[in-house]
Amino acid sequence: MKKQFVSIIAGAILGLSTVTAQAADVTLRISLQVPLKNHLGQNLLSFKNKVEKASNGEIEVKIYDSAQLYKDKEVPAAVGSGSIEMGVASLTRFVGDAPVVDVFYLPFMFNTEEKISKAVARGSAVRSIIDGEIAKTGSTVLWWQAYGSAIFLSKGKPIKTPADMEGRKVRVFGKTLGQFVTAAGGAPTLISGSEQFLAYQRGTVDIGMTGVSGVKSRKLWDVMDTITVSNNADIEFIVLINTKFWSGLSDAHKAIINASAQEAELEVRNAVAQIEADAYKASEENGMTVYRPTAGEMAQWKAISQPVIDQYLEKNGALGQKVIDAANNL
Repeated sequence: MKKQFVSIIAGAILGLSTVTAQAADVTLRISLQVPLKNHLGQNLLSFKNKVEKASNGEIEVKIYDSAQLYKDKEVPAAVGSGSIEMGVASLTRFVGDAPVVDVFYLPFMFNTEEKISKAVARGSAVRSIIDGEIAKTGSTVLWWQAYGSAIFLSKGKPIKTPADMEGRKVRVFGKTLGQFVTAAGGAPTLISGSEQFLAYQRGTVDIGMTGVSGVKSRKLWDVMDTITVSNNADIEFIVLINTKFWSGLSDAHKAIINASAQEAELEVRNAVAQIEADAYKASEENGMTVYRPTAGEMAQWKAISQPVIDQYLEKNGALGQKVIDAANNL
């Protein structure tokens, strides 16, 4: 009887250890700066569910949202150094190591959904150049997350023309966007997405530049009351994995992660138009005024944009010209 009891206990322990081993052979921690309810967070949840299901629990995905671990600007270094396995960052956060990425923030360069879709497609000339430059930082791009077009936020009145920005402090999230603000006569201030709410609330800046989906997820209607639909830049986020960590994974696990990443990328890209429409609707329902500039007003914005493009080409040389040509040929 005693031997039988010992055998039962031993069997139970062996079974438990087997289950534990199967449950978490690989753990992927992902740093995310926006709230989980934002569409970028929901996209990560979709990826998590796909990976864990396809791997039968061998791969566990843990999402740390709302900049719990790293702010947006810290993600490239954290992932590239291996401090965390994965992270999500605004494309422009790589401008220090790969300044060519800011082609997406050149004023009105990507001004139609069709052009954006072609530019960000896997294997496109534009994306291949950018993914290749980012690979030099120690990170591998798994997929791109569409965030929508840039808008202006303000209080009291819309930002109709560059004259409305003159002499005012403007929140930006990238250097090229800052150059655009400077060209309009404004004073750019680099502020991470997670710090936006307080910056508007405290009056650190007078005007904000962001995506409309962020207005909804961060409830920015509590601190700003007007949206100007400028669509002056295409906001893209990228999901990264540390290259050394990635190289150490089995081929089977790589295949699962890659397939899930491709599915997640298509999901968010196909949904972004509706996501933006819903965010505009929610903003108006929460008291915001949405202003769409006239053709004449947009012409004034475009008229001040050439110096920004010139600075981009000066900084990036032949590679910058190559990616702009690729964009113009789409």
